[in-house]
Parts: sequence; structure tokens; C-alpha cells
Amino acid sequence: MERRIRVLVGKPGLDGHDRGAKVVAAALRDSGMEVIYTGLHQTPEQIVEAATQEDVDVVALSILSGAHMTLFPEVLERMKARGLGDRLLTGGGIIPSEDMEKLSRMGVGRLFGPGTSTQDIIAYIRDWFAREHGGAAPVARPAAREEHGKEAAPESAESASPQPLATTGRLAARRAADGAPARSAGRAKRARLKTEAAHHVPTARPAKAAPGSAASRRTGVAAGTKTAANRGRPGRAAPEPKRVARAKTASRASGVTAPRPGSARSAKSSRRESAIARSGGAARSKSAAGSPRRRSRRARIARGRART
Repeated sequence: MERRIRVLVGKPGLDGHDRGAKVVAAALRDSGMEVIYTGLHQTPEQIVEAATQEDVDVVALSILSGAHMTLFPEVLERMKARGLGDRLLTGGGIIPSEDMEKLSRMGVGRLFGPGTSTQDIIAYIRDWFAREHGGAAPVARPAAREEHGKEAAPESAESASPQPLATTGRLAARRAADGAPARSAGRAKRARLKTEAAHHVPTARPAKAAPGSAASRRTGVAAGTKTAANRGRPGRAAPEPKRVARAKTASRASGVTAPRPGSARSAKSSRRESAIARSGGAARSKSAAGSPRRRSRRARIARGRART
């Protein structure tokens, strides 16, 4: 029975760039190998210990920090000390060609640089496994999944074969079957809304105020009348009489605010004007007389005219 190749992918040292290592690990897994990834910032002791416990066939290191001449020899020496000298030590990273030759003479396997195809890495590992253990390495197959702690039964050749793609007619039938419950729920909801709308009683609107009533006067617009100012704008006050408008214009020109009709100031001004009219103009309001300085000046002018 053919067994799967077990590969340990490690990131030793302070190198924190693991995207390339993860891409290679995924490619090896998809090719049918069993991959163990150690993670970032692993020491040589931790990598060799993990390789011993997992009983791997290949140890692949990804080094981009420039410490390949230190990490590869140390990992190789520790593997020999733990009885893993017959296992393959390979890897890749930013490694000059002269350093690759030196490491190869030490006993390290083939090293791969940036831009290498993952198929080349897979082919190299398969060829080494076939030379060391005899026979061809197993091809890719779906990994057995564990469910509720029990290992799933191995799949037969018929079940492992890819399923044919669904045709257009089958896809349409499947979509129609999937959308049937949603459509039935939508129809039931629309029917319920129609029933509620049929039994709904509209709320009665409040009656309009009669013309000349107190409510109609409060709005400032007589019911049933529309002028150029409030046409199409219900609730807007009617335009003011021309007399009030002229008074406001005069007050703005003089800088004095005109009293509003009906206010206390307006009533006081009316009483003052009536008192002046009854006295024949003898009595003058305080505002008409002016300030005390102006009154004294006028008195001096009158006395000087009397002397002449």
C-alpha cells in the first residue's frame, strides 16, 4: 500500500515573511502530500523536534533573512544527531548560487530561489522519494476527513472521480426548486397584506372651520378665499392692509420701529396723539420736544429774538 509523503515546512530565525512558505505548503498538500507547517520564528531545535515527533520524510525551510549559511548547517547537524540523517533537507529563499553550491556539498538538498514554479518543487520531492524508497510516489487524492472523532471510510474509485458539471436544464431546475419556498412565502405575505388592506377603515379627517369662526380667524385666512399671496398655501396669513404697510415702511426709513397694531405701545401712542389733538397742539409729546439741551438752545434763540 502506498503511503503519502510527509513534509515539514518551517520558518526558522527572525524572518517574518511567510506568504511564500504558505503557497508552497498549499501546493504540496494539493499534490497529495501530507504537510505540517510549524509557523513563524522557529528555532532549529524546535524544527528538528517537530520533524522527529511527526516522523516526516522531508524538511523544507524558507529563509529570506540572509541567515541561510547558519540555519541550514545547524538544522542538518541536529537532524543527524536525532537519527534523521536519511531524510531530505531542502528549502528556498533569497540564496546566492555560490551559497547553494556550498550547502549542497554539506549535504543539503536542492534549494529553490524566487520565482520557482511549485511544480518543480513537487517533482523534485517525488523523484527523491522514489529513489530512496523505491517505486513512484502516490498521486494526489482527497484526504480522509474526520467527523465527530471518527475517521471517514476510504472512498471508492467511483466516488472519488469528479462529478460531471450540471447542464443548463439541470441548473435551471435546481434553481427553481431552491427558489420555490421563497416564492411561496412571498405570495402568502402579499395575500395577507391585501386582506389587511381590504378590512382597513380609513380614519375620518377633521371638519374644516366655518367661515368667520374663531378658528378661521386664528389662521389669518378666511375660509374659502384665496389671494395672490396665499393661493395654494393653506394656513398662510392674509396680506396686511396698506396703512400698516406704509407705517412699517416709514418706520424703517426713519430708523424707528413702528408699534404693532394691538400692542401696548400702539395703544399708548394712540392715547398720546388724541391728547395732543384735544389740546390744540399746545401739549407736545416728549419725543417731539426733543432732548433738554435742544430745548434750552431753542429758549436762548427765542430770548435773543425778543431783545432785537
